[in-house]
Amino acid sequence: MAVFAFMPNPARLLRQRFQSWFESRLPFTDSVTLTQRNVYILPTRPGLMLGATLLVLLVASINYQLNLGYLLTFLLAGCALVGMHVSHATLRGLAMNLVAPRAQYAGATAIFDIKLTNTKAATRYGLGLSVLNPQAATAPKASALHWAWTDVPAQGSSVVQVAFTPPRRGLQRLPTLTAETRFPLGTFRVWTVWRPAAQILVYPAPELNPPPLPPGEPRAQGAATAARSQNSGEFDGIRAYRRGDPLKLVVWKKAARAQATGSNELLSRDTQQTQQQALWLDAQAAGLPEQEARLSRLCAWVLMADRLGLDYGLRLAGREIKPARGEAHKRACLEMLATC
Repeated sequence: MAVFAFMPNPARLLRQRFQSWFESRLPFTDSVTLTQRNVYILPTRPGLMLGATLLVLLVASINYQLNLGYLLTFLLAGCALVGMHVSHATLRGLAMNLVAPRAQYAGATAIFDIKLTNTKAATRYGLGLSVLNPQAATAPKASALHWAWTDVPAQGSSVVQVAFTPPRRGLQRLPTLTAETRFPLGTFRVWTVWRPAAQILVYPAPELNPPPLPPGEPRAQGAATAARSQNSGEFDGIRAYRRGDPLKLVVWKKAARAQATGSNELLSRDTQQTQQQALWLDAQAAGLPEQEARLSRLCAWVLMADRLGLDYGLRLAGREIKPARGEAHKRACLEMLATC
C-alpha cells in the first residue's frame, strides 16, 4: 500500500514566512497614527476586473475609432482613480488607541476596545478591524477572520471591540491587528498592520464540576474557638443573623422552615466557626496527574471558596499566598495560577 506524504503548500509557506518577517519589523505600540509609511493599497479582484474591462474598451475604441468608447473608457478610469485617492485618504491620518484588556479565563473569548479618532472635517466610512493571523491567536475551530466595522464621524471618535480567543494561559501579548477599508467603490483595498504592546493575563479554565473543597489544616487556636462556640450555643457553623451579614451566608432552607412555623428568625453561616481549620489549596490536594488539569481544579476551588466567603490560601510550585478573602486576594491567587 502506497503511503503519501502531504507536503505544505509552498505558496502558503512562503507567505507565512514573509508575513512573520514583515511583522517582526513593526514596533510594539498601543497608539498609532496612520501615515503614508504604514498604509498600503492594492487593487481588489473587482478592481482587477475593472482594469481588464477598461483595457478591452480602450482596444475596441482604438480599433473601431469610437469616440463614445473613448469617453466611456476615460470616464470609468477617472472614477477609479478618484476612488483610489478617496480610499487611501479614508485610512490615512486616522489615530488608533488601544484600551488595555482585562484578565480572562482560558478558552473564553477576550474582548478589548480600540478607540479610533478622526481629526478630518469629513466622516470616514467603512473602517474594519480584525486579528491579522487568527490561526495563531485563536483555537483551531475559530480560525476565520471576524471583522468589526464602524464609521468615524468628522472630528470625532468611535470605539471598536475586537475579540479573540487566547490559545493558552499565562501572560500573553495581544495578537497583531489589521485595519482596512474598501470605501467607496470596493476596487482598492487599503490596509495597515499594527502590533499592540499591551498584554493580557489568561487564567486557567476552571473545572466544570469540581469536587468539594479539601479538608483544612488545624489551627493553633482551633480548640479554644470550638470551646467558646459550644458555651455560646453556636454549633455546626450556624449562628443568628447579624446586620451586615452577606446574603450568600444566610441559610435559606432553615429560614424557609422558620417562616413556615411563623418565625422571622434568620440564620447565617458562622465563617469564624467553620474556619477553625485553615483552608489550603495546593496541587497535592487536587489529586490529578496533569498540570493543566490540576490548575483548572485549583482555579475552580478558588472561585468556590471566594463564593462561600471563606478564608483560603494557595500553595503552588514553592510559592505561597497566606489565607485571606476578598477580591484582591482572589485576583492574586488567580494570577499565581496563571503564571506558574
